[in-house]
Amino acid sequence: MLKKNKVNINNLNNNVNVNNNELKSRIFFVIFAIVIFRIGSLITVPGINIEILSEIIHHNYGNVLNMINIFSGGAIKTASIFSLGIMPYISASIIVQCLTLVNRRFKNIKKSGEEGKKKINRYIKYLSFIISVIQSVCISFSLPKIYIFKDLVMNPGMRFYILCSLSLVTGTMFLIWLGELITKYGIGNGVSLIIFLGIISGIPNSIVSIIKKVKLGNINYSTFALLIFFVFSVIFFVTFIERSFYKINVQYANINQIKKISVSRNSYLPLKVNIVGVIPAIFASSIVLLPYTIISWLVNFYSNNFLIVLLKCLHPNSFFHTFSYIFLIIFFCFFYTNLTFNSTDTSENLKKSGAFISGIRPGNHTAKYIKTIVTKLTFIGSLYISFVCMIPEFVSHFWSSSFYFGGTSLLIVVVVIIDCISQIQNIVVSNMYYKNLHRSNRRF
Repeated sequence: MLKKNKVNINNLNNNVNVNNNELKSRIFFVIFAIVIFRIGSLITVPGINIEILSEIIHHNYGNVLNMINIFSGGAIKTASIFSLGIMPYISASIIVQCLTLVNRRFKNIKKSGEEGKKKINRYIKYLSFIISVIQSVCISFSLPKIYIFKDLVMNPGMRFYILCSLSLVTGTMFLIWLGELITKYGIGNGVSLIIFLGIISGIPNSIVSIIKKVKLGNINYSTFALLIFFVFSVIFFVTFIERSFYKINVQYANINQIKKISVSRNSYLPLKVNIVGVIPAIFASSIVLLPYTIISWLVNFYSNNFLIVLLKCLHPNSFFHTFSYIFLIIFFCFFYTNLTFNSTDTSENLKKSGAFISGIRPGNHTAKYIKTIVTKLTFIGSLYISFVCMIPEFVSHFWSSSFYFGGTSLLIVVVVIIDCISQIQNIVVSNMYYKNLHRSNRRF
């Protein structure tokens, strides 16, 4: 017995040390990845005039370029090799997820467990590479020919096209690889963390610009204080919603084979209020801003009255733009919920595990009940995302100030921070568990 206790104590000591070292190594790896990402954001694509590009982005605020510039951490503004960011990976993952809903082959792959996940991730990488190649080639060939990008490329030619395409594709694939390493060896989801780093990298400049406006008298102190209160209130509201769950009471029936007694234990099925996350906001903003950007480019070529009127209708501050944006957010919320959450599978899993919802018959009745609740939660979540995405326009209209945390940016920042904190808490809790177990064993 003494030998067994000694072995157990040694194992507990090893587990405690492993958990401590694991948390430290994960934090250091994330810091190292951040440094690599910021260094790569400063490496410029050969043949681009950075000063002209910065002016173009500054004068064309609100278009797709500006949105991608935020997600890439200012990489577009510096013409970095990370200019495409991981947007091709996001597009590829959504396309593959849509295929798992439509295509029978992808459905079977998804249901095949861990091997199926590996195959799907492999397909996402291949598709990300294809999308990044198409996007980089289109960008490199179109830059010298668009009027607003005049004199942006110093020496247009085949050499520039090849170097630009290779640089952008290499940067995107490197970010995907770095994101996977962060997920495996760091804290949180790597892809989300890269987008998060891109967003928060512009916070210092935003704070400095607001302070300058206060000093110049463009914003008075009472408005500035009210703006700060509003910012913290919105962050608190978003955090509260993202941490909110709807609990469906579930009962498990356990039968004692010896005494033939049925004993039920209660649990619950947690459903997030915002089931879909930030994907609907990203897709809606991309679709709404893309026609505006294309038409604004066409106006430079053809001064047509119809195009000018259409451009005014699609302007980010117009009623049509706001209505379309909210409609697309609600649409993608329901579409993506149906894509990622299957109430029938959830009902079957509950049935297989011997669980049931009190007052609801197992099978189709349970699936319909869960689907009804998910539909209501999706509607509430879509209104919540729409409200958060309208905050930048609300602030700019009433305070005449730029609110850096736009809807999508704010959602991503809050979700990533919550995810990282939860993972750190899990490691710390497991560490405390082993420490307490170690102390109790030492007493005996």
